[in-house]
Amino acid sequence: MAASLNEITKKINSTKKTSQITNAMQMVSGAKLSKAEDIAAGFQIYSNKVREIVTHLAHTQLSLIENNMIGTNSPSNIDFHDMLAERPIKKTGYIVISSDKGLAGGYNSSVIKSTVDMITKDHTSPDEYVFMAVGATAADFFKARGMNVAYELNDISDQPSFEEVRTIARTATEMYKNEVFDELYVCYNHHVNTIMFQYRAEKMLPLSDLDAAETKDYEKDYIYEPSKEEILDIVLPQYAESLIYGAILDAKAAEHAARMTAMKGATDNAKNIIDDLTIRYNRARQAAITEEITEIISGASASK
Repeated sequence: MAASLNEITKKINSTKKTSQITNAMQMVSGAKLSKAEDIAAGFQIYSNKVREIVTHLAHTQLSLIENNMIGTNSPSNIDFHDMLAERPIKKTGYIVISSDKGLAGGYNSSVIKSTVDMITKDHTSPDEYVFMAVGATAADFFKARGMNVAYELNDISDQPSFEEVRTIARTATEMYKNEVFDELYVCYNHHVNTIMFQYRAEKMLPLSDLDAAETKDYEKDYIYEPSKEEILDIVLPQYAESLIYGAILDAKAAEHAARMTAMKGATDNAKNIIDDLTIRYNRARQAAITEEITEIISGASASK
């Protein structure tokens, strides 16, 4: 019986230590989540302003594209930017954003499974798509299955700066411009709230979500130096890169929220286990006391 009590005591102490670790990880993830949400919200303001400027600069091209006045139907003096005009799809690029670490519940499995399901549905051959991975989990998954991973970016910080992700964002835009693929999707988990994330596969290139109707009228127009087209050559790739960066910020917030929720669940489970073990310990201890009393009474009766 003493051995049983000692064993239960060891389990209780071990579970308490585990509970302390998961509780600390929950609080750390909560602090990181709060900071990530602030950064993502601040970036959204910047992104909306850049979108407004880009839409204004590209208004003429966007209007013609929306009216299908492109190719042989387009005015002869219009040179459509390759990031605005769609072209025949021979290959699709996918940037898949996962985490480098585990202990985040279903965060990684959700984005990988949803992406694989989408590819299985939309493609018939591996030659029709190529991956770019943010996070070791997605990169390792795709490489282990012999899938084409053209670029991977690992070990980014919890609140990544644009400089950290510039390489994959710029590589993606360059690969699109060089026609390595003809459209680009970013697949990630969108942060909804602390207990929920939502899978998204957003088309980043070409920039088909820009709407000429969103163009804001200014009392005074810009003075362009150099030409509007030359400015678009610089601004559009930077805008596309910023969209990729924004998706990574959003995914990071979802990752911190998922890890915080997972660690809270682990802490709660540990407390339940401790409660059950405590009840078992008390019962075993009570049984041991009862047995000792019985032995004492039996010994006293035998000595009479």
